[in-house]
Amino acid sequence: MHRRQPLPRTWMMTDERQGEGLWRALERLPRGAGVVFRHYSLPPAERRALYMQVRRVARRRGLTLVLAGSSRLARQWCADGRHGGTRGSSSDGIRTMPAHGLREIRTAERTGADLVFLSPVFATRSHPNGQPLGLRRFARLAGATRLPVVALGGMDAGRGRQVAKIGAYGWAAIDAWSVRQKRKAVPI
Repeated sequence: MHRRQPLPRTWMMTDERQGEGLWRALERLPRGAGVVFRHYSLPPAERRALYMQVRRVARRRGLTLVLAGSSRLARQWCADGRHGGTRGSSSDGIRTMPAHGLREIRTAERTGADLVFLSPVFATRSHPNGQPLGLRRFARLAGATRLPVVALGGMDAGRGRQVAKIGAYGWAAIDAWSVRQKRKAVPI
């Protein structure tokens, strides 16, 4: 694993509900984008097999691929980095962390994360009962750290441009890549 520079500004989070649409979504990502491979509910052997298929597409398309899981697993699976967890080292490659508020942002800073996914900015199918941060709170939290903050939750390219104006380093989505959008999704 190695850390790539610069960090991607546009990301896709994988999700079981994408089904076969995952492959189309990966093809829609712009070159240089990032992918956080999750698929937590799959049995280990199936998860690894799917990850390896995604990895082949990511390599072919020039995408950064981060694995949600342990440092050991990310190294074994030859990921570009890992998502989550509070322990790690520079040999882990890119380290991304989820955050929903200031406490988790501070944990990400303290544990050496390279990037934070702050969510949910807007209402999202992933967390239907979750309270969105909204633009003001997102801007306040993004401004409270030196880490690059990627907006997640109800995001698409238009909203990505909107949050870029208030301090977001980039944006991430599931559905924006899986469903046809009116405008072409472009990096910010």
